[in-house]
Amino acid sequence: MNLVVVGTQWGDEGKGKIVDLLSEGADCVVRYQGGHNAGHTVVIGDDSIVLHLIPTGLLHSKKIGVIGNGVVVDPKALLEEIALLSSKGIDVSGRLFLSEAAHLIMPYHNAIDQASEKKKGALKIGTTGRGIGPAYGDKMSRIGIRISDLIDKEQFREKLERNVTEMNYFLRQMYQAEGFDLEKMFQEYLSYAEQIKPFVADTSLLLNDAMDRGRDLLFEGAQGTHLDVDLGTYPYVTSSNSGVGGACAGTGVGPTRIDEVIGVTKAYTTRVGSGPFPSELNGAMGETLRKKGNEFGATTGRPRRCGWFDAVLVRYAVRVNHLVSLAVTKLDILDGLPEIEVCVGYKVGDRVYREMPSSLRTLETCTPVLERFSGWEDSTSGATSYDQLPKNAKVYLEAISDRVGCRIDLISASSKRGETIVLRDPFQQSS
Repeated sequence: MNLVVVGTQWGDEGKGKIVDLLSEGADCVVRYQGGHNAGHTVVIGDDSIVLHLIPTGLLHSKKIGVIGNGVVVDPKALLEEIALLSSKGIDVSGRLFLSEAAHLIMPYHNAIDQASEKKKGALKIGTTGRGIGPAYGDKMSRIGIRISDLIDKEQFREKLERNVTEMNYFLRQMYQAEGFDLEKMFQEYLSYAEQIKPFVADTSLLLNDAMDRGRDLLFEGAQGTHLDVDLGTYPYVTSSNSGVGGACAGTGVGPTRIDEVIGVTKAYTTRVGSGPFPSELNGAMGETLRKKGNEFGATTGRPRRCGWFDAVLVRYAVRVNHLVSLAVTKLDILDGLPEIEVCVGYKVGDRVYREMPSSLRTLETCTPVLERFSGWEDSTSGATSYDQLPKNAKVYLEAISDRVGCRIDLISASSKRGETIVLRDPFQQSS
């Protein structure tokens, strides 16, 4: 079984917990895009571990983790994560493999990212400022520096000298910002090269060989479908393909080798940063969801914008990712609400959109068409079987399944590792 897990909203859906759960049935867990701008949180006992680059599956002993070629890597951040896991008694030596074709995030990428956002003012996209977009920009401009370049001292020096000269000019002229010292950066990154060299591999070959030997692989995306650079709410998106298409391009695995795709969605909706959000709640209810759900970014700590579940948003994700099933997270955050609403359309003038429009103006000016459902008083927190859920919680879940056109296989009403309702385990049962 080769399974891909994607977010169906704007990221932060709780993929970390779901990937951690599904990793138990996988031999290898693969990260295929993004950078250290995305944080996957897993709660183990009283400990909360946030990973940004290392695949969540490595929290399980004996599992293999792969960082694919579609990921942009800040080597300092990667080494810090390796050290973090080591401090918790988790050794990734011989279990973590880094694609030699992955691109590097360099200090000038961070500087450009932050200066660009500052210059945009009110029109800023809301990036994390960690150099992700500029690194992908260099990749597409064919001036990026890859892991294979980093571990080739002469090649690295040649490419770095060219880039630093150009980037320093750009930073000074465009943003009146400080440039970088070439020699200092060169020596710093050579030290990273020595430390990460043992992890570097031809990961496409590794993964295809594992598939040939019948191993079970789990691919995890960062962010969510609506942050996909092609399929999301452009330009308020990330700089890579966070949908299922990125799993193939970002790992060197052919699309016919993917068996199943599962989408992760919150029982409500959140968004970090700028961009349209039709079902957003700006008043007291939005603040209630934020506080109850502890909706603050795992990477930046920024407060997340909160709103009702958006069926239009998720139905689109079901279609473009060809989802087999959904994992619904944070159901417990809705406990105790007298009434819960679901967005089932977007209204602009006399027209109601039932499917996701591409027009940014439409998304920014529409009003949500809402369906109301009765809430439930009983707690769902910690439930491990469907029968434990209150009747109205079941009605709500069945309604969102119907509105998005996709069955629900997993339900989480707790952040704790072992507290998940598993209606179907994709590694145990075929679709």
